[in-house]
Amino acid sequence: MKKFEAHILLVDDDDRIRDLVKQYLNEKNYLVTTATDAEDAQKKVKIIKFDLIVLDIMMPGQNGLDFTRENKNHLYTPIILLTAKGEPEERIEGLEVGADDYLSKPFEPKELVLRIKNILNKTKSKNIKRLIEFGNVKVDLSKHLILKNKKEFKINSTEKTILELMINSPGKSFSRDEIGKIIKIDKERSIDVVITRLRKKIEEDPKNPKYLQTLRGEGYVLWIE
Repeated sequence: MKKFEAHILLVDDDDRIRDLVKQYLNEKNYLVTTATDAEDAQKKVKIIKFDLIVLDIMMPGQNGLDFTRENKNHLYTPIILLTAKGEPEERIEGLEVGADDYLSKPFEPKELVLRIKNILNKTKSKNIKRLIEFGNVKVDLSKHLILKNKKEFKINSTEKTILELMINSPGKSFSRDEIGKIIKIDKERSIDVVITRLRKKIEEDPKNPKYLQTLRGEGYVLWIE
């Protein structure tokens, strides 16, 4: 039996794009299941555990942003959003609702494959601490979860990568540039959005963080010791 690199759910209402991208990903040794809209995708994620979802934003019915927002707290699957607009506000909103990456249409299939590989590489097991506790917070990297005050918060692969980096170097500051290179995001504002999202899950008072702090002129630091 052929061994595939990963099982991907491709969600797009455009038949031509959906067929072309599926064919290209198949040629690159990815198993691809397709869905024509968010409703179709919802049915499939309930019965199949995918390694990654490639999701168009502009679709009839529920759009990609709403699908991501609705599923981010119980799906442990990385999501790449496809956008025809390419506006910074839309990209930032995508990150805010929990997407791991975004790609503007039209795009080169090769770039999509590279982004898929980058995200999947982030989710692979590494020789790092998998469970850490500080204050009333428990971070379970293997399950992509943060437990705070008996509430569970899902973390996506980008958030997990940042936490892995900081948990293994507590007290060390990381510049936006350093973080951006690791998570493959070059927009400072987008990095700030991810950090803000993490603070909401870790901190009692995200506006006055105790653990994930900003060091003026240096970057971000995690104090857990």
